[in-house]
Amino acid sequence: MNHGSILRTGQLVQAKSNAAACEVVEFIGGGAQGEVYRLRMGSSEFALKWYYPAAATSRQSSMIENLIRKGPPNQRFLWPLDLATAAGLPAFGYLMALREPRYRGLVDLMKRRIDPSFHALTTAGFQLADSFLQLHSKGLCYHDISFGNLFLDPASGEILICDNDNVTVDGEPNAGVLGTPRFMAPEVVRGDARPSIQTDVFSLAVLMFYLFVVHHPLEGKKELAIHSFDLQAMNQLYGVEPVFIFDPADRSNEPVPGYHDNALLTWPIYPKFLRDLFTKAFTTGISDPAHGRVREGEWRVAMIRARDSIVYCRHCGTENFYDRESAQTAEGGICWSCQRRYRIPFRIRIGRNVVILNHDTRLFPHHVDEQRPYDFTSPIAEVARHPSDPDRWGLRNLTAQSWHLQINGDPAPVEVAPGRTAALSNGARINFGPSEGEIRN
Repeated sequence: MNHGSILRTGQLVQAKSNAAACEVVEFIGGGAQGEVYRLRMGSSEFALKWYYPAAATSRQSSMIENLIRKGPPNQRFLWPLDLATAAGLPAFGYLMALREPRYRGLVDLMKRRIDPSFHALTTAGFQLADSFLQLHSKGLCYHDISFGNLFLDPASGEILICDNDNVTVDGEPNAGVLGTPRFMAPEVVRGDARPSIQTDVFSLAVLMFYLFVVHHPLEGKKELAIHSFDLQAMNQLYGVEPVFIFDPADRSNEPVPGYHDNALLTWPIYPKFLRDLFTKAFTTGISDPAHGRVREGEWRVAMIRARDSIVYCRHCGTENFYDRESAQTAEGGICWSCQRRYRIPFRIRIGRNVVILNHDTRLFPHHVDEQRPYDFTSPIAEVARHPSDPDRWGLRNLTAQSWHLQINGDPAPVEVAPGRTAALSNGARINFGPSEGEIRN
């Protein structure tokens, strides 16, 4: 038997739906409710969460069966697939997909063991918002959005959401856990409300802030004044008198240099629209939880806009953000890392969206077709360098249909066949079919 584990390596458990035998391969880890193992079923491998006897209630079994029937909101949820039992043991567990090694926990981000790019972080933020929007659209409440339930691939930003066995129908009385300290909505901390979709939305905002600022949105000067961080102090800070550390109207909880340097350093890096969204989440979102919180759809829009706004410093290669709402011009801004001025490259405006055309930028159906929002399955265009002139750039057509390029001064549009490249020049217009984009520098 593995140290601290209930099941033995080589022990068999039975999947309920088809009575298939699964062999325990190794112990992965334990939590408050149970332990997780790697299993082998034939040529396939799965993860198994096995409950401690106190948590293996008939109600928990019914909850899992209900989730299995409903199915996952999308593929990013490590959703229960089947119940499992073992001969001679009174408890039970459930099977789910096995997490790939490339995914890392958010604790690794907090401890600086991983350093995702802004492109990866905005991708993770989008997938988080999109996933919880789909969960909530099914009328389900997660209850416990926190560090321990999220994994991300630091290279791509792809996410996985685990511990889905506490998901319940929204509004179900006495259902599920209250949440994790520091992530619970103020009204839950105070005991004025039970977890709901509405409180999930607040927890999602806290997780987003941690993702980008690597700091808690309510831990500033007030936290430093606490001498004994006991339950009463936590209730005061997170529930009774919560104040956003960057609240523009209340500086009583602002970050303190020397203690909250990470928050002070990272906050100015982000574009105004993203900072405004965080400010809304932790000001009106606290004072008016019914109407003032940032919804999943708002986060989804902001994450894609932020990802499309990334621009690389030509001196040090660091990612910065093009901020249309600031005084930035084509001359660019000051790199937050090397403090040198960088220039904004070509960009394309398609409808209300502006996409920076970096050397690695790709456009997707989302960018050019209003009928396919948030479709990032296959790129339809990519930025490409001219094969004989490294100072000339173009946009390569990756679709099966021709585009039409209208260059200033030319009377007739030029066809851009599949696989060909449209040269980037100021004022040029590309007709993609569903929409038209204008190039600017």
